[in-house]
This record gives sequence, structure tokens and C-alpha cells, in this order.
Amino acid sequence: MSLKLTKLVVFLLFTQALTAGEGMWLPLLLESLNENEMKNMGLKLSAEDIYSVNQSSLKDAIVHFGGFCTAEVISNKGLLLTNHHCGYGQIQSHTTLENNYLRDGFWAMEQDQELANPGLFARFILRMEDVSDDMLAGVNDNMTSAERQSTIDKNMDMVRAKHEQGLEAYDDIIIRPFYHGNEYYMFVTRTFNDVRLVGAPPESIGKYGSDTDNWVWPRHTGDFAMFRIYAGPDNLPADYSPDNKPYVPKHSLPISVDGVEEGDFTLVFGFPGRTNEYLPSPAIEQIVDVLNPAKIKIRETALDIIDKYMRIDPAVKIQYASKFARVANYWKKWIGESQGIKSTDGIGKKIKMEEEFTNRINKNYDQKAKYAKLLPEFKKLYEDIEPYALSRDMYNEVVSRNVEILRAAGLANRLVTALENNGVEGYNNMKGRLTAGYYDSFYKNYRPEIDQEVFAALMELYKKNAPFKGLTSPLDKLAGTKDGMGDYAAVAKKLYGETFFTKQAEFEKVMQMKPKEVVAKIKADPLYMFTQDMNAAYNDIVEGKYNSYNDRIKEMQRTYMKALMEVFPEKRMYPDANSTMRVTYGKVNGYTPRDAVYYTPVTYLDGAMAKYKPGDYEFDMPKKLIELYDKKDYGRYADTKNGKMPICFIGTNHTTGGNSGSPAIDANGNLIGLNFDRAWEGTMSDYNYDPSICRNIMVDARYILFIVDKFAGAKRLIYEMNLVNPKKMAEAAHTPPIIDKGSKKKKKKAKMK
Repeated sequence: MSLKLTKLVVFLLFTQALTAGEGMWLPLLLESLNENEMKNMGLKLSAEDIYSVNQSSLKDAIVHFGGFCTAEVISNKGLLLTNHHCGYGQIQSHTTLENNYLRDGFWAMEQDQELANPGLFARFILRMEDVSDDMLAGVNDNMTSAERQSTIDKNMDMVRAKHEQGLEAYDDIIIRPFYHGNEYYMFVTRTFNDVRLVGAPPESIGKYGSDTDNWVWPRHTGDFAMFRIYAGPDNLPADYSPDNKPYVPKHSLPISVDGVEEGDFTLVFGFPGRTNEYLPSPAIEQIVDVLNPAKIKIRETALDIIDKYMRIDPAVKIQYASKFARVANYWKKWIGESQGIKSTDGIGKKIKMEEEFTNRINKNYDQKAKYAKLLPEFKKLYEDIEPYALSRDMYNEVVSRNVEILRAAGLANRLVTALENNGVEGYNNMKGRLTAGYYDSFYKNYRPEIDQEVFAALMELYKKNAPFKGLTSPLDKLAGTKDGMGDYAAVAKKLYGETFFTKQAEFEKVMQMKPKEVVAKIKADPLYMFTQDMNAAYNDIVEGKYNSYNDRIKEMQRTYMKALMEVFPEKRMYPDANSTMRVTYGKVNGYTPRDAVYYTPVTYLDGAMAKYKPGDYEFDMPKKLIELYDKKDYGRYADTKNGKMPICFIGTNHTTGGNSGSPAIDANGNLIGLNFDRAWEGTMSDYNYDPSICRNIMVDARYILFIVDKFAGAKRLIYEMNLVNPKKMAEAAHTPPIIDKGSKKKKKKAKMK
């Protein structure tokens, strides 16, 4: 039986449900896979209301924002809602000393004040289609990996040529593999390139809680920003022009002001980036026991040093706040991820499933012949790749990410190769891109004394823990040691003192030289030579072996995915996230993170005030917001049951990176919130979703409206939105009319007369 036929039977005879909330589902398949379950959970819409190519549907309000986040259309004038952190780069680009939009916020009180953002785009999905048959035509199990990929590449060219006929210049086709290459889907897209900044709250609202509250519940962050799509006179994509008009969408999301309560249905629509739900147990064990601890230790060491300097010097605190947050982001995520897998016995559950897999194939001659060797081979491969995977992660964390000057010197190699490969023109192009795109901002917030201490500490870690001694041979040479530990503080002092990369004035002086002189100066720099030697050692020892093992693992993962779908036909298996449009659904629910603690699902402005610290970069609050709180001046946006101003809520929706900015939608298709994070205890959902602790965090739509209306005074934006009261309407529809008995008697007497 073919995979597709097997899956069709599975879906029709489905007997074993996934946990409500788990899964990132293709909108195209909701009718066959998910509609009944969603309706049982409270959904009032049909699958056709969510995804349709024949009529307006929810998918027509969802956009891929810049290719890295999600946004949604919330008015018939192309108004977009996304996260503050998704629009942070654009807000920052418009910020000056005179107009500090990061600190003070930005609101276009008139349409002509909305700000253009070159390079930013909003991409809609027009339709999606299963093209597996065409993409896999001629592919068979006897092919080598290279032969298989070559056939697929040729097929892709034919599929694109076939479907690109008749497409407009602003439309495109994206084809992506699903189920680890066992299926392929095509997405026809339409991209708008005139996207303008409309409004954003100050950082003290949009980033409230910053590093401390990152990945944490309870949360009190108003993480939102507003943009607008502009189109040409025909309502079609056009390059920026002052004559462009606000885009009129096929669909925009109404916004509910009735709020949420525990048990409410939630649907999150967006473009999740990457998950790996079907890895075998040896892979998860390696992540939890080997890779994550190494990365956590490296970042923890760097963070401790940066934090020390930030606490001493307020100027350093300002310079390093963003960098600290960037380093801390995944450091904190990896800790929560590992702890979550352990606390929910994620590895044990994988092993139990694998035991059942083995039991089943042993009862099926064909399946045993094809798949019996998979799990033992996985175990051996992950044992073999482990030192190379660890070396790779350590190298990336030490050399490529957390020592700033090594990255700065490493990037200079692009100037060298640009001149050598593309001449002066290529060099000048690269110089312009690097200077404006990296080095200008690098030196603005760089302290060599801090970085030098980080260098020494991380090189000591690298020397002590790198799986292969040869990886640190360039370091050993400088430290005058081979097998023992060296004086890495002395090495750092020497390198940082001799290189021109640590000194902005010297760097700028070098950049004014002729191209050949610049390249010669770079090649002679001791720090540059050190980065090149470290990179060469890594490539010589790790890169080739790692790629060889990893390619074999990828091939086996494709076969394993195919096997899982065959061996467990009663299970629905959603594809891993790959930055394509997905739907995830769940409910508003609290959770128990540890013994004797229960987190309720909604936070309020009262909680934000309890955290308030005047002048603190994480927990300061705008004066006007405090005044509104003191007066309880919440307008129509307060919770009708307790009179409080809600800020955030959590749900059981299965989300990941890329879902930032995704709309949280209620059972009737109305916007109720804006997804922006996950709870720390459940960040392992990229590998193992568990309903007991996996929660996504959303800004309550009422808080967004409150900030726009009462705090910012941007009422023109409120007026163009469609605000609705679905719960109140439902209550009214089910409430018997109140009859005035006295009036009824009077009417009866009048009739008798």
C-alpha cells in the first residue's frame, strides 16, 4: 500500500488522538485531519473558513513578515499587527537622538506619517498544493543520496516551470520537503514590498521584563508593533511610492474585546521555523546530556563576565543590554529545554515508542526486512558523530559567536576573498555592506576589555573540553603549551594589544587604504591569522567527518519517518516545522510547573506594577501608564468580571520560533491575542511536546487596544479596526427576553376594550 493510501486509511479510520494542542498542521489538510477534533474543542468555524482558495478565509489575513516572523491584517486598510521584537530592527532604524522611538515609542497620528522600511516585505500564501508525485517521480530506494537529490532537483525545475506559467512578477513558487523528504508541497505566494511602520509602544512596554522574564510565565510584556501594507493603484504589489495606497485585503481579522478565560479555544496561525519531533532517543539523549550542557556552560561563562561589568558601569549596561539579551536568550532556552525533557521523561517515552516500533515490525515480514536495522544503526551513528557534533557546537559558541572580536576579524576574510575572486568592484561592494551592515554598529557598543576577559575564559574552556586536542593547536602555539593548560589571559592581552581590530580609529584608518593594502594589512594581523588557524584546525579535524555522519543520519531519518508512518497507521503525524504556513490549536490553560505551584492563565497590569522598578532597564514603566493604572482608566478594555486590565495569557498551542507575531484566534475567527513566546518549562516542545507544561505566551488583544487607545491616543487606528463582542452576542442569543408583566396586563386590557 502506498504512503498516501495508507495515510488516507489512517485519517478515515483514525482511532488514536494526539494530545489536544500538539501539532503544527498544514491548513490544506485540516478538513480531513483536524476539523472534527477542533469542533469538539469548541471551534465554530469550518475548515473552509480557515483555508480556502475559492473564498475569503483566515489564511488571507496571515503574512510571513520579513521571512522571520508572522503578522496578521487587522483592518480593511492593510494594517498589520506583529511583535515589537519582530519590528525592532525597523523601529531602531528610524530612531535618532532627537526621536528615540525605542525609548519613547512611535505613533503615526496621520497616514502620511507612516514610515517606509526598505527591504521589509509581507508575503501572503495564495494557495498550497501537494506535489509529491511530481517531485518524487523516478526516485527509488536503490538510489544513492546524491542520485536521489539530483533527480529531485531536476523534478523541481520541471514543477516550477509548469506552475510558473501565468504568474505575475510579484508572485512566486516555494517548494519544500515534508516528513523529512517523503512528501513535497508547493506554496504559491504574493509579496508586497512597501510595508510601513505605523506604531510601536516604548521598550518599557514592548520589552517589559526583558532578560529576566524572557521564556518565563507569568509575563507582563506588551510585545506588539503595527505596520501597514501599501499597494499600487490596482491594489497589487508595487515598489515604494508616495502615491501607493493602503492595501485592501481579502480578509482582515475582527478583534474581540470580550477577552479570554480558562478553557477557551485558541487557534494560532503562522510560519513556525524549525522543529525535530521525530528524532530517535539517542539523538535526544545527546542533546540533553552532551550538547546542551556544553553550550550552556560556554554562554554562562560569557554572561557572568558581561554581567559583572554591566553592574559596575551604567554606560556598559546600556551598551551591552541588547547583546546580553541575545546571548542569554538561547542559554535560558537550552536550560529549560533539557529540564523539561527530563521532568516529563521525554527520553523514556521515546524509548517506549521505539520498543513498540520494534515489536510491530517483528510481526510483519516486509517491515522487518526494511526497518529492523534502523534503531541499532541510529544508536551507532549517534555514538560516532558525538565528538564531532560536540566539537562543532563548541567551536561555533567560542569562535563564531561569543567572542566578539573573533567574529569581527573572521568577517574581514570576506574582504580578502572578495578582492581575490571579484576584484576591486567586488571588494568595494563587500566593504560597503560590511561597514554599514556590521562594523559601524559593532564599534558603537564594543568594549575590548570585556571581550578580552571573555576570550581568555572561553579559550580555557575550549582547551579543557574540546574532544580533539588538535582543535586548540593554534591556541597552544600562542600559549606555549601543548598538553597542559596555558596562561590564556596573557594570550588574550597579547592578541588584543597587537591587533588593529580592537581599536576603532586604527580599523577606520586601515579601511581608508587602497584595497590591496587593506587586504595585506588584514592578512598580517595576528588576530586575523589566529581566527584563520582556528578555522583551519576545525575544518581539518571536524567539518568533513561531521558532514559525512550527518548526511547518513539525514538519510536514515527520512527512512525512519517513512517507517513510523507505516508502522503506526493509527497515529496522525504532523510534519516538522520548516517556515511554511501552519495551524496549531489548543485551549487557554494554566499549568503546574513544580510541586505545589499552579500558574493561572491570565496576567494583569497589577502584576506589572508589582514588578515596577523606577529607572531599571527591564522593569521601568512609562509615567502615563502608571497614571492610567492609578485612575483605573482602562476604557472598554478592562476585564468585565474583575475590572482589571489584562496583559497576557497562555495556551496549549504548539509553537516555536517563527510563530512570533502569530495571531491567537478564538472559536469564531476573531483575534484575541498575539503570540510572542513560550513558557520556560515547556521549551522542549521543539523535540517533545507535553501537554502538562508546554504553553505558548500571548499578548491579550485588550491590552494592545488599551495601549493604542488610552496610552498612545492613536484613536484613528482604533476606528479602522473591527471590534466585536462575540461572547456577549452569544449570551444575548441564549438569554430569554425579559417580559414586563405589568406592561403585559395593560396590553391585555387595552385589547379587551
